[in-house]
Amino acid sequence: MTWITLLTTSTRWQAELMEQLLAAHDIPTRIVDLGVKSYLGTGTPAALQVPSQDKWTALLLLSPLEDEQET
Repeated sequence: MTWITLLTTSTRWQAELMEQLLAAHDIPTRIVDLGVKSYLGTGTPAALQVPSQDKWTALLLLSPLEDEQET
C-alpha cells in the first residue's frame, strides 16, 4: 500500500486530532514522527499519512468550509 502525506504539523496532538476525524469516516491513517520527542511541552513535529486511494476524500474532509458569497 502506498501512503501519501497530507499534512505536517508542529505538534503531534494536531495530527492525532485529524487522525480521529478521518477514522470516524473509516479512512485509515498513520502518524509519522518527524523529530526527537521534546520536553517542556513544546510538542513533536509529525506527519499525517493516508493511503493514496483515500487522498482526495481525506483532503475534502480536512479542508476549511468555503464562505457563502453574498449576492
